[in-house]
Amino acid sequence: MEKLNLPSVNFTCRINADLKTEIFDPFRKKYVLLTPEEWVRQHFAHFMVQTLLVPASLMALEKKIIMNGLSRRFDIVVYSKEVTPLLIVECKAASVPISQAVFDQAARYNSVLKAPYLVVTNGLIHHACKIDFIKANIEYLNSLPLYSKMI
Repeated sequence: MEKLNLPSVNFTCRINADLKTEIFDPFRKKYVLLTPEEWVRQHFAHFMVQTLLVPASLMALEKKIIMNGLSRRFDIVVYSKEVTPLLIVECKAASVPISQAVFDQAARYNSVLKAPYLVVTNGLIHHACKIDFIKANIEYLNSLPLYSKMI
């Protein structure tokens, strides 16, 4: 897989019965198919735990929600200690450009959870913002703060 603009991680991988590579996801506690998007998701999740000090127990990957009667999945949701959504991360494969459409997709999903932090990443480029839903204001961030500063 492609080298990303994230810290390196030693992952556990295996080949399944269909001869496809799987990666062990310690957050979901199971092996999942290793796709280019999963590669980014795993790297970003580990970055948040190791660098931003996000408690792994307060993070969910591939979280399902119902939006307008349709089932949708967030790539990564980080919760506050009160278990309210704090940060939403939308991951794309490294080959997918981070466009306004990608950001709009993440913002639409976040209209349900109303997390104050939103990130879109393809593993090479990361865009983060802080959202004030009361003032209808978006502040674009140069970097994400530590978990302790987000809560």
